[in-house]
Amino acid sequence: MRSILLLITVSFVLGSCTVNKDLLFKTPTDYSYDEIPDSAKVEVVIAPNNLITFNFFTGNGHVLVEQSIGNGILGGASQNNQNLMNQRNQISYLVNEDGTTKLPVLGRVKLEGLSIREAETMLEEMYSAYYNEPFVMLQVQNNRVIVSPGAGGTAQVITLVNANTTLMEALAMAGGVDNRGNAGKIKVLRENRETGTREVYLIDLSTIDGIEQADMIVQANDIIYVEPLPLIAREIVQEIAPIVTLITTAALLITILNVQ
Repeated sequence: MRSILLLITVSFVLGSCTVNKDLLFKTPTDYSYDEIPDSAKVEVVIAPNNLITFNFFTGNGHVLVEQSIGNGILGGASQNNQNLMNQRNQISYLVNEDGTTKLPVLGRVKLEGLSIREAETMLEEMYSAYYNEPFVMLQVQNNRVIVSPGAGGTAQVITLVNANTTLMEALAMAGGVDNRGNAGKIKVLRENRETGTREVYLIDLSTIDGIEQADMIVQANDIIYVEPLPLIAREIVQEIAPIVTLITTAALLITILNVQ
């Protein structure tokens, strides 16, 4: 009997070693989190590996207005013309690791660190040396964030269609906070390209006081991690149940053999 109790104790200890191993980004109790930035001052900028859709027109974009008017008058025929125009003018370009992208006529241009508006203005000025009243439209196609809503196996990669996507919107696109997730402990890990490290912000959305933090604008490559609530008792039971079953079966066999 004493040996059986010893085996159960050892099994309990071994099982507890693997409990809550799905928890990520653990921080000590005295960890100093970074100050949450003011969303009004945060602007999405172009970064390496961005895929940029590039539209170029001359005449300050008058063709866009004319095409829009034609849509209302000519219907389907005008729509075909618009599709052809998009095919001719809308091309995607990759921003390389050095922050440059190769564009028609201009060659390699450094776009890293510029906002969409700044990049459009700069390119229009550069193209004005070759074309009359150039009109440039840029859009980043592959800005993404990783959202883990608080349970293992449910993390998602979310594409940021809207440049001003908020933290709450990103969580909603991932299905919201999971049943096991702790809404009072949401970590946002953001890359700081200047230092080569990640800043870590702690967000508390468990009360109405966190509504301002919910409006925080997320940026490309952010990691949004809702810390799961620890399930110590249930996971320990799951870990040691097979071992306890094995020991119980062995003890039963030993008892039967002794009786005989």
